[in-house]
Amino acid sequence: MRFQDFTPDYTHIENCARNIEARRLPLYEHAISTDHMETVLNKQFSGLLGDTHSDQVEYFRNYCEFYRRMGYDTVSIEFSSGDVYPGSGALGRHVDPVIKTREDFDRYPFKEICGRFFERYSGMLSALREAMPAGMKAIGGVGNGIFETAQDLCGYIGLCFISADDPELYEELFAAIGEVSLSIWNRFLKEYGDIYCVLRFGDDLGYKSGTMLAPEHIKKYIIPQYARVIAEVHRTGKPFLLHSCGSIFDVMDDLIDTAKIDAKHSNEDVIAPFDRWVTDYGSRIGNFGGIDTDAVCRLDRAALKEYILEVISKCKGHGGFAFGSGNSIPTYVPLENYINMLEIVREYRGE
Repeated sequence: MRFQDFTPDYTHIENCARNIEARRLPLYEHAISTDHMETVLNKQFSGLLGDTHSDQVEYFRNYCEFYRRMGYDTVSIEFSSGDVYPGSGALGRHVDPVIKTREDFDRYPFKEICGRFFERYSGMLSALREAMPAGMKAIGGVGNGIFETAQDLCGYIGLCFISADDPELYEELFAAIGEVSLSIWNRFLKEYGDIYCVLRFGDDLGYKSGTMLAPEHIKKYIIPQYARVIAEVHRTGKPFLLHSCGSIFDVMDDLIDTAKIDAKHSNEDVIAPFDRWVTDYGSRIGNFGGIDTDAVCRLDRAALKEYILEVISKCKGHGGFAFGSGNSIPTYVPLENYINMLEIVREYRGE
């Protein structure tokens, strides 16, 4: 990649999250494969998140340097709360659900989770702060939203059974997860909020044709818990970005008006072209994304350029907009195609 020198300025993407059109179109990704990072930097660093502070700092120096070199104003990083819930993994690792019954719920150690989170991640967060380049900040925060955490504990099918068999438990489960999330976020913002310019969590509420739970359930049980966390983010004077995959149009008004999200990420052409999100919601929130990850995988450079410039053209005048894939850049995305995408945007920016 011919671009080496880049001076980041996180205020560009912070403005996008506040739904202000940035002076320089920012690049944004929810996540990027560390395999690709190591290839670009020609350096192995993914094994450095060990026990020593110096190793952790070196890990994040490389992590941040990749983002800077590629032309990003921010680094994207969340610290997963799901990993510190004992017995979790029904969603990500398909383990047997740890909460199936009222008895399971009553004995579950919800009060321990906040402490476990900071025992695991405080050192890493301090290392990230130390490694952050001048002009950069992070986007992210406490990973795993309310719905994904519930699935991690109960499994999706198990959660649906609970909703039918024990509606009271169903409601209490979301409330308990919300309380844990709020306690973690409160401490996180106080101790590490300075590292971040935009706070975020991911919570995939939908699939290709609708929401994974009934919209009424999302509005009643999940969005009020979002609102509590986002209110704390707003008290620090910072904007909040929601990453949520799927067709979630049925709950978007509530996400904006009740939860008070400032920006939203994730788009897939089979659900709706990116310009629909921008046209429908660009007057109210910032929009992050733009190109379907599948298109990044499949298109040659000429077709990719045509796609990207069309998206940018349609987004002009519709508020805050940060460009990137509609999902993420996992290892299966060809590195050459990903670099083509970045070069096209950076050439558009005059770099």
